[in-house]
Amino acid sequence: MRIGLRMAVAALAGALALSTSGYAQSLEDKLEKKLAKDFVKNATWELDLETAKKKSKESGKPIFAYFTRSYAP
Repeated sequence: MRIGLRMAVAALAGALALSTSGYAQSLEDKLEKKLAKDFVKNATWELDLETAKKKSKESGKPIFAYFTRSYAP
């Protein structure tokens, strides 16, 4: 029984490893597509929240935050 269980776990681990490599590639493709959109390319993005807060306060403009997870593992 233990040999069968070990084989099943090994097969599952192998299948998972194969599926995540393709998944990572598709996530990178999604990231590239998102970065190519006009609203991303035509804006100056601040990646540091504290700096964004400072600039917002100085300019009197609100902070527009864009959160996404389509490319994160």
